[in-house]
This record gives sequence, C-alpha cells and structure tokens, in this order.
Amino acid sequence: MSGVSTTLNEALERAVGKPATGLRFLDRHEAAELFPYEEIHRRALDVAGRLHAAGVRRGERVALVYPTSPDFIAALFGALLAGAVPVPLYPPVRLGRLAEYLEQTSRLLHVSGAVLVLADPKVRRVLGEAVASVRPRLGCKALHELPAGVPTSVGVSPTDLALVQFSSGTTVDPKPVALSHRAVKAQVDILNALWPRDAGMEPSGVSWLPLYHDMGLIGCVFTAVSYPGTLTLLPPEAFIARPALWLRAISRYRAMISVAPNFGYALAKAKIKDEELEGVDLSSWLLALNGAEAVAPSVLRGFSDRFERWGFRRQAMTPVYGLSEAALAVTFSHEARSLPVRRFARASLSRGVAEEAVEGRELASVGRPLPGFSLKVTDDSGRDRPEGRLGRIFVRGPSLMDGYLGAPEATAAVLKDGWLDTGDLGFLLQGELYLTGRAKDVLILRGRNHAPEEVEQAVEGISGLRPGCAVAVSYLAEEAEGERLILFVERARARKPRETDDEIAGRCRREVRIATGLSADEIRVLEPGTIPRTSSGKRRRGETLRRHLEGTLLPPEKVSPLKLLRAMARSRAAFRAAKRETP
Repeated sequence: MSGVSTTLNEALERAVGKPATGLRFLDRHEAAELFPYEEIHRRALDVAGRLHAAGVRRGERVALVYPTSPDFIAALFGALLAGAVPVPLYPPVRLGRLAEYLEQTSRLLHVSGAVLVLADPKVRRVLGEAVASVRPRLGCKALHELPAGVPTSVGVSPTDLALVQFSSGTTVDPKPVALSHRAVKAQVDILNALWPRDAGMEPSGVSWLPLYHDMGLIGCVFTAVSYPGTLTLLPPEAFIARPALWLRAISRYRAMISVAPNFGYALAKAKIKDEELEGVDLSSWLLALNGAEAVAPSVLRGFSDRFERWGFRRQAMTPVYGLSEAALAVTFSHEARSLPVRRFARASLSRGVAEEAVEGRELASVGRPLPGFSLKVTDDSGRDRPEGRLGRIFVRGPSLMDGYLGAPEATAAVLKDGWLDTGDLGFLLQGELYLTGRAKDVLILRGRNHAPEEVEQAVEGISGLRPGCAVAVSYLAEEAEGERLILFVERARARKPRETDDEIAGRCRREVRIATGLSADEIRVLEPGTIPRTSSGKRRRGETLRRHLEGTLLPPEKVSPLKLLRAMARSRAAFRAAKRETP
C-alpha cells in the first residue's frame, strides 16, 4: 500500500512492516512479553474469521469486556478487521459493587445494541445476569469458544463507524459516542505529529490507563499502532496497588511519553517510597501528559519536586484537555516550559471575569487548540465571550463524533452547526484555555458561583485522607435559607492511631477556609471506595449528592469468597437460561 493510512485497519497492516515494534505487556511482577505488530495482525485476522463464522455481520457492534491483556487487543482489532464495531466496556473491578456493576453493564449493552459479547474467561463467569437481561443475538463468548473460520480482513472506508466508546458520565449516565475511522485517524495523526523527536530515539510510551477509555485506547494504543512505535502496557489495578511500577517501567524502557489523570500523579507522589526507585532514571520522559480530569497546580508542583532527583524535568509536565465526543484531545501545550500556572482573583472569577492577582485561585493552562481545532467561549444566551471572560466552552475540529449512537435528540443538544457543546466552563487568555469546572457541578453559594475543584484541591495532602477522593457539592436544603456546601472525603485505609473522623473533618474545614474563604456546612468522612465514580475513575459529584440525600451513600460491600462463588453461579445460571430461550 502507498500513501497515508485512512482507517485503523490500514494502520495495523502498515505497522506489520516494522517488526521491531509492538505492544509490550508488563505484569505486577514486572515480567514483560512483547507482541510484535505482525503477531497482533495474525491474531486479529484469526479472530475476524471466527467472528464471521459466528454470524457477526459488517457494521454490527461487538462488546469487549477484558482487562489489559493480549486477548483484548486481539478482540479489538479482530472486530475491526471483520468490519464490525468494537464497544469496549470496563471489567468488574470492585467486587463489593458487583450488583451495581452488572446493572450498569446491562444498560451499556442495551444502549450499544451489541450482537455479541466477547469476554475474558474469568470475567465471563460473572457477566451472566447482565447478558441474560439484554440477550444479545450471539450471546457471550470467550475467544476460544468462537467457531473456527478463515482468517479475514474486510475493507472499510473512512466514514464507516470504527468505535463506540462511552462518555465518562460524571454528571449523567454514560452516552455511546459513535466515532468513525476518519475521526479516530484524524485524532491519532494529529497527536503523532506532536510527539518529540530526539536523534537516535523513537517515541515510545508507557501507559497504565484502562483500555476501555479514550485516553488509554485512542491516545495510547491507536497512536502507537499508527505511528508505529512500541507501547508498554501495565494493568491499572497493578498501578493502583504499586504506583512505582509506572515510573520503573518508564525508566526501564526509556519511554519518552506517558499520560495520566491528575489523581495518578497525586497517588504516585503519595505512595511511592524512595527505596522502590533505586536505579530509576526518568530523564527520557519528555512528555508527562496530565488530562481527563481537573488539573491541580499543587499536584503539578508536588510531583515535579518529588521526582526531580530521579531525573524528572518539570518542563515535561504537560496539562491537556479533551473529551470522548472529540475522540480525545482538544488542546495541548506545544512548547516545553515551566509549570503553566497563574493566579486569578476569586471575587472576579465568581463574577465571570478572569483577573490575574498575586493572591487568588491557581489555575493551570491546558494549552492551545490542536491543529485543525477551534475553540469559543459563550454566555448562557450563546453569544461569544471575549478573552478573559468565563463561559461555556465549544469545540470544532476534525475528530468530532458522528453523534451519540441511536440518540438523535441527545446529539442535537450538543452538536450545533459543527460546534460541540462540551458542558465545561472556562476562559481563553492569550490564546490558551483555562478550565474552571463543569456547568452542572458549579457550587452556588450566596448568589455566587464557585468551582468544586477549588474546594476539593484544598484538602489534598491532608494526612488521613485518600488522594483524589474528595467531592464538593452544594444544594438547597428545605430547612436552610440558602445553598449548603457539603464536602465528602474518604479516609485513608491506614490512619494514625486514635485519629477520629471529627479531627480529620476539622482539618478539612480549616484548609477549605484558608484556601477558598468558604465555610463548609457539613463534612462527611467516608469509608474508602464509597464515592461513586465513572468507569474511568472520575468522581461523580451529582450521584454522590443524590445517594447522600437518599441515604444510599454506602461503602462497597465486603465480598467473601463464598458469596462471590454464589454470585458467579447465579450469573452462569441466568446466562444458560437465556441461551436456552434464544430462538
């Protein structure tokens, strides 16, 4: 083939010609296995043939429920080569919320219209109830259960649907984002053109991000395949248990690029011990991308200061902004510089004006629009706002979604004349974007707007609390004269002896008052894992408040091995019953 690839299928076929590259899988014991693109392509061809033999037709959706593994990659590209549309879904992570997980998975399967669920054999054992409630035409199978077929590769066009990925659902239920090959390829080609070039070194990356989410899948896997370059993948659960594995892998494989949300950098700073980094050298790390959630300036500084002695350069820290509906990235800091942070007067921000001040709220620039992208900021009536004025952020660019799958009204509500309503608030200053929050999450206190992120970041680093586990919400209580501010925080799994929840809450109240001038009406100290999150780990503020008011904000249930086995048995029985009833 000549020219530039225009589909993900072509990108994989071209990557085969670069035998020294591929995807490397690293486990929690740091044992590594490299799968060259030639092997990935061979396995994908086999899966594509098996999908056709099973009855999957071109354009039909195939749900994928896998942990980070070679089987996920084989199923993903197998579906693409078969002309089908992969729908990555997240596997069960917290067994204490198994019933909630099965209910959510059932909804996602129903909305996606998947005709087949491909799942890891261990995951398949607990999916029965979710699959049985939806009854996809071809059921739920592991790869080895698919019938034998002739290795296949179906031609697809750039306008064909390539992927259905679910939006994060921080304020509402996740929506199925429909992305064409054209949109995904436009995104990965733009990103690949931005990676640093160093004589004698090819861009390589390390990622622990989940592969069912846009930043892990599109930003890491698809960019690596399209480049093509080598990407080292670490399971997210391994990173959470031992964050040092991330930095050790960057050092070991001399990675130039790695990306994480803000909480990942905070967790690494808090949990990694010096002795775990013996021999580590982070000087190869040229782009430390920080995105997918609000960027805390204190975390940028803290991570940079903490790991500078191991060769990390603060110029590498690069805040970015994007969203599922744009395939991934929208803005990027193109130039290497010291931490891009400014202070703005809080009183002015609450009036919708960004005025720099010596004291005030710190905000990090998330950069300028990517090539081909445009931004605008509007007021509530849709009129454009000038630089330095807060408003609602709209995006236009080459990788926008076709729409929400099967939801024309929801699509029309956010796509207007080629512009995407992001639902985010912020302002432009000297061409750079600063985010101030989500429109639906704004705290309204005594007639003024405040960002929940500012309150949440005020308690970061307090001893006795889990990093990245604070949620600030406001609501109008019937007995109150105005909006009440509630701060929910999760206590650390290990805390100082005799340290009470009241003492933790007192420290939180003081830090919030010092940092923001606001007084929290209530501070709730919760068990670890209580705060509801999206599949990608983002905190769901509205859902937290709803459960609190309903009295259902409860910690995850501790699941005994016996209880888990019983749940798995019920799931298998439900799946077998549905299979018998399927005509």
